[in-house]
Parts: sequence; C-alpha cells; structure tokens
Amino acid sequence: MKKKKVLKCAPALLALLVLCGCTAQANTPTQSAPITTTAQETPQETAFYAMDTLMHMKAYGENEAAGLQAAEDEINRLEQLFSHTLGESDISRINAAGGGAVAVSEETISLMTRALEICLQTGGALDITVYPLVAAYGFPTGDYTVLSDAERLRLLALVDYEAVTVDVSAGTVALAQPDMGLSLGAVAKGYASQQAADILRSYGVESALLTLGGNIQAVGAKPDGSPWKVAVQDPFTDSGYVGVLSVSDCAVITSGGYQRYFDVEEDGKTVRYHHILDPDTGLPADAGLSSVTIVTDDGFLGDALSTSLFVMGLDEASEYWRAQGGFEAVFVTDDGTVYITEGLSALYEPSEGFEQVQTIAMQSF
Repeated sequence: MKKKKVLKCAPALLALLVLCGCTAQANTPTQSAPITTTAQETPQETAFYAMDTLMHMKAYGENEAAGLQAAEDEINRLEQLFSHTLGESDISRINAAGGGAVAVSEETISLMTRALEICLQTGGALDITVYPLVAAYGFPTGDYTVLSDAERLRLLALVDYEAVTVDVSAGTVALAQPDMGLSLGAVAKGYASQQAADILRSYGVESALLTLGGNIQAVGAKPDGSPWKVAVQDPFTDSGYVGVLSVSDCAVITSGGYQRYFDVEEDGKTVRYHHILDPDTGLPADAGLSSVTIVTDDGFLGDALSTSLFVMGLDEASEYWRAQGGFEAVFVTDDGTVYITEGLSALYEPSEGFEQVQTIAMQSF
C-alpha cells in the first residue's frame, strides 16, 4: 500500500470565542479572536505562549494588571510540573524513570489521582497512559507517521491507566513498564484555567475571560452584568460556528477531530488521522462525533470529559451525562446534527444552517 503524507493543521479559529480545546499537544498553537467587545470599561489584556499554545487573558477591575501577571505566572509554574516535553518536569521524570518510583510534588500527586479517577469513571475512554501512541504518530512534534498494525499493537499493550501506581503517602508515581508514558494533556490546561481564574478572583477581579489554547474560562459575567457569548466552532469548516452559548463564571471546553490532524493518501483516498486516540484500539477515535463541548464550573472536569466523551460517542456519552451530572454538553455528530443536554436549552442559540437542534433529556425514553 503506497501512502503519500499530506500534513495539515487546523487554522486559527473564531471565538468570542470559537472553541478549540486541544487535548493532545502540538507545536502549532490554536488562537481565538473576539466577535464583540461591548463592555463598560476597557479591559487589561495579556497574551503569552505556554503549554505549547498561545494563551490570551483579559480582565476588568482595579487590580486586573497584577492579577493577570499572577495568573500568567501560575500557568507557567504548572507547565514546569505537568509538561511531558520539558525534561525536568514531574511528568517527564516519571516517563524517563524506566518504571521506577519518582518523587513528585504534592500537586502532581493530587492531579494524577484525580485524573486516574476519571479514567476509571469513564471506563478507560480517558487514559493518561496513551502517550506512547500519541508520540509515535508525531502529534507532539509535527513529525507525523502512520503506524503499521504491528507497531500500533505493540504500543497499545503499554496503554493501561491501571498500571500507574500513585503512592500518596510516599509522594511518588511509578509506571509498571519501562516504555510506558504519561501525558496530562487532556486535563492540564483545564486545571490551569481553573487555577488562573481563582487567582484573579483573589485579586478582586470579578469579570475576566481566559483563553488557554481554546479552553475558555469565564470569571463572572461581563462588566455590564450580561453573560459572555461563546461560539462553538463548526467542525466542518475553517470558520463559522454551529451556535452560541451565553455563560457566566464557568469553563467551556471543546475537543474535536478537526483541531490537530494530518491527512494521508491511501489507495487513492484521503484518510485523516486526528489526535484524539481511542485507548482501546490505538487509532483515532471514530465513534460518530465531530466535536464535543463541555460546560461546567470545573475546568479540570471539562477538559477531561471533552476528550473522553468524544471517544465514547453520542449514546454512551449521553448515558454518562445522565448518570454523573455536574456538566452540560454540546455534541456535533459526523452528519452535522447538533445535540445539546437539556440544561443548555435556554443558553444555546443555533447558527444559520444548524437550526435543527436535538435536546438530550435527563430521562431517556
């Protein structure tokens, strides 16, 4: 089989934000730009590069400048702990230890523990040990490769979140096999956005909007008291959106196969390999969804669930929402149908071309 590689990354995306939550890291950052700027005062804004993506934060209030600097410092500090590309980070040291126990920070222990709980709760749809496959496909570096079946299956044998040992009392983490690898890419930005928001609040900021690689975190409402308008990207085009959410004081995080991918020609057909891998197969998740958007007051949870529910597919994801609660969701299927959980009924406005919205009720019939 002759394969010709055609590399492509998703372009900069709209937001007021158009959502581009990136669960697998790559070198090309996603960006967002305002649709509207209506406010009672001029915000203080900052943009910087961290966690392999461009980040933008704006805040209103008397101490907004100091708060934004403290929030940026916090994000940079967390990157030093959780990055799998920085050699001295806790995660990189665990990956390099060959299966030995590694002493890490209390914060890493806490994040790892919670991430593993989500892995268990989602039945492995989220698996933080999928990194060897992600790396082999080339998503962290942009050096993309289509894996042979033999190589994919070899690496798939290393994917097992239950083979991670977190010793809370000793403050250590260990992997069961030398070639295993961790990535917190599906949770780190969500956690960082929540921490940054909390820091801004501690500085007295009551109105702010944070965009961490497309993970949107709203602090309060706009200065005039109206909700933030957050647009959910159309996953089938380079611009445009399927609808707009009106939100305040919450996280809105999207995962989709359109965000990071590469195309190859196989037997005269274009085949797309995206960055959200199914931990059961080692292949890009193919459960009928083009994007999943999570709305929640917990950035960590939103980041984790946007990935895992994408892997699950609509039916299983809907049942998970009914069973667990604590979040709302927008699902866009591969045929372009938009589904929203009923808690968003009054908060979601469809865009032209996507007016037919299906509502998922708490009780299934």
